[in-house]
Amino acid sequence: MAKKIKEEMPKFIDALKELSNAKGLSDEDVLFALEEAITRAFVKSLGGGDDAIVRCSVDPETGAVTLGQVKKVVEEVEDDYLEIELDEANENLKSKQKKYKVGDEYYIPCPTEKISGLMAQAIKNNLRQKLAEAERAALYRVYKDHIGEMVTGVVEKTDERSVTLTIGRATIEMGKKDLIGDEYFKVGDTVKVYIQEVKQPQSAEGKAPRGPQIEATRSSEGFLRCLFEEEIHEIYDGTVVIKAMARQAGVRSKVAVYSNNEDVDATGACIGQGGNRIQKVVSQLGNGKNKEKIDVLNYSPNEGAFLIEACRPVVALGANLDKENHSATVIINNGDFPIALGKFRANLTLAQRITGYKIEFVELDQAVERGLNWTTAEEWKEKAEEEKREAEKEAYLNKLRLEEAKRKEEEEAKAKAEEEARLAEEAKKEAEAAKPEEKPEEKVAPKAAARPEEFPAEAMNPAAAALAAFRASEAKAASEAAKKEVEPEKVEEKKEAVKVEEKTSEVRTTTTLEDLEKELEAAKEKKTRSASKKRPRKITEEEVKREATPVAPTKSPAINAMPVYTEEELAEMEEEEKEAYDDLSEEDIDEEYSEYDEYYDDDNA
Repeated sequence: MAKKIKEEMPKFIDALKELSNAKGLSDEDVLFALEEAITRAFVKSLGGGDDAIVRCSVDPETGAVTLGQVKKVVEEVEDDYLEIELDEANENLKSKQKKYKVGDEYYIPCPTEKISGLMAQAIKNNLRQKLAEAERAALYRVYKDHIGEMVTGVVEKTDERSVTLTIGRATIEMGKKDLIGDEYFKVGDTVKVYIQEVKQPQSAEGKAPRGPQIEATRSSEGFLRCLFEEEIHEIYDGTVVIKAMARQAGVRSKVAVYSNNEDVDATGACIGQGGNRIQKVVSQLGNGKNKEKIDVLNYSPNEGAFLIEACRPVVALGANLDKENHSATVIINNGDFPIALGKFRANLTLAQRITGYKIEFVELDQAVERGLNWTTAEEWKEKAEEEKREAEKEAYLNKLRLEEAKRKEEEEAKAKAEEEARLAEEAKKEAEAAKPEEKPEEKVAPKAAARPEEFPAEAMNPAAAALAAFRASEAKAASEAAKKEVEPEKVEEKKEAVKVEEKTSEVRTTTTLEDLEKELEAAKEKKTRSASKKRPRKITEEEVKREATPVAPTKSPAINAMPVYTEEELAEMEEEEKEAYDDLSEEDIDEEYSEYDEYYDDDNA
């Protein structure tokens, strides 16, 4: 059974799509109608009342129907149709399902296989009703935007009382009052109708919703207006405007027109050459024996002039208006009273409707007998022309006032903009004046590119280097002289003394250990700082003496070394060194150390 249902699902979806196309509905509307139909039938099958909570959904892809009743989980059941006890709900749980709590919803599924034939028939009836409601709602959505428009329908049925038309997917019924006079139609005829109103579907108490009620007519003034717009181009594009209209369908109509262009005659544009335009309109006003007549009137803002124009085809000699009571007395020629009333009193009725005045026609002789005073038609016409000129003059003055106001507004806006620009410029100047004067940036000479660690040792301490070189030369000369004077037998002893001297030379320095540590610290600081750009200073005699002063060798308890130089030799060497520096001038010293100038020259970046 389940396999058969699964095979029928694609056919079910196709049937739903065909139904939606036939009814002019969307697939969503059809599915919603089906769900509503199933829900109503299932609630009825439960037999407990319409307040049952039922859930139904139809899968739009597979067509699978999910249906079931929902009950509320409670501790103590008061209404078993809507509620279920907590223990009973948990007893029916499967092993993997979560236990229910008070307040949860308990879902009781209804398999589609268990749907009875009676329930299926109820679903069918409900679906038909729901689809009809959906159609009416769709028609309302379509035609509510076409109110006040003319559409074309096809006669589907006709009888003595009414005519049934089909317009698209809608069926409209028109009674005799909606037709023009004694016109008649046959099945299949195309008929123009005017959509007068579309009512929202409403439901009577205890009954299904009805509607929408589309009211179409051919006897309204709106139908005649649409015909004028279709046949007369000046009305369609707005050059000629229909100011007022009154109609008695099948008998007579009065249409008051006004031209927005002085070069276009309003009534002439509507009537056309030889009446060809107005005849096209009249030909569409019914197919009966009696044709509807149309009076095209010139609209005038002057009420008296318009009243005399509205009485046509009768010729009015004059009129007397009572504006407070909206009544008027119109004087006509003797014997024109029947024409003034018109067939079925239509002329009088339409004149009153289009002007808003209650009109009384009085023949000339009767008016004289009654002693009536009236304003002639020529005087009303002259007043209308004068009012028209005044209105045009006022309109022209208003135009000039508007242009002048616009010009002044533009000038004020321009002046305001210039004033704002001037104030902004002054504020800018004040701000610039308030700023402190900026001093010109001093040019900084570029630093030397060489780094301290790249300098040779002689450049770092040229005096010490020169002194060391001098000592080395003097020590070498003294050593050679001493070798020549030493006796042969003492050569071995001197060699041993020299060896001892070499071993202990590491402790014979011209400075103390504390001075050496200070010099090492100073060298480290010089490496971290940029190289000095000062030229080397002149070495004083005191510094030379201090540097030349020998330091007594450190005594070693294990070795008894023989001194290389005697005290007399050292004194002699010191005297020679002093004489050598005394003979040097500042220029000689500068020249001797000029080879290191490149490391201290500021221009050598």
